[in-house]
Amino acid sequence: MNAKPLEGKVGLVFGVANKRSIAWAIAQAWAEAGAKLIFNYQGERLKDNVEELAGTFGPDTPLFPCDVSKDEEVDAFFNKVGEITPKVDLLLHSVAFAPKEALEGDFVSTSREAYLTAHNISAYSLVHLARKSAPLMTDGGSIIAMSYYGAEKVVPHYNVMGVAKASLEASTRYLAYDLGKKKIRVNCISAGPVNTLAARGIAGFGAMLKHYDAHAPIGRSCEPSELGATGVFLASDGAASITGQVLYVDGGYQIMGM
Repeated sequence: MNAKPLEGKVGLVFGVANKRSIAWAIAQAWAEAGAKLIFNYQGERLKDNVEELAGTFGPDTPLFPCDVSKDEEVDAFFNKVGEITPKVDLLLHSVAFAPKEALEGDFVSTSREAYLTAHNISAYSLVHLARKSAPLMTDGGSIIAMSYYGAEKVVPHYNVMGVAKASLEASTRYLAYDLGKKKIRVNCISAGPVNTLAARGIAGFGAMLKHYDAHAPIGRSCEPSELGATGVFLASDGAASITGQVLYVDGGYQIMGM
């Protein structure tokens, strides 16, 4: 096997917040596989974190501000990308958000604002980023989004985020159809619970981890490095015929009926 299966490829990484981020695990794996990376950061609050992490790949690793809920920032991001590279091969979408109050209590209490916010940032942003990336993927490409089992089954307290992830997974399939003619593949990784900053905002997250330990076939959820390895596979030629799919990296939990 090629030790550097992503050699010569350029990847856009959306969603790194800190060293615990799933996006960071995949970014590290992409870089080790030979890809050159360009990062976004959302707001000055996260800039220093992302800048420090991206700097481990070299002081000149590009990173640009981009709040995916703002069209003008997405446009500016891709304008800057176009200035430094004529071609992009990979896109990682690891972006999700819902107001904290929407991840507590009952789903039926979800406000209109929280519902729209969750879908805008967590699902529509994939469509927008794919649309902007596609013209740069002149030799085809791979787009990867991050999902979770709550898109398929009810996970208490995941609430509106589960509905938004279902929208994300459906969007993946429609994007795969639209972009397939351009040799652009679009897939989701459905990760088991991982101790990230975002996960800590979900009520009962600790109990969720213990439940996976007790019920997943291999006795645990997943490690960030395993998500990174899956990210490399989906980005590589080894996955050349895989598109529109949701790959579960969750210790096998998804297959269980009880």
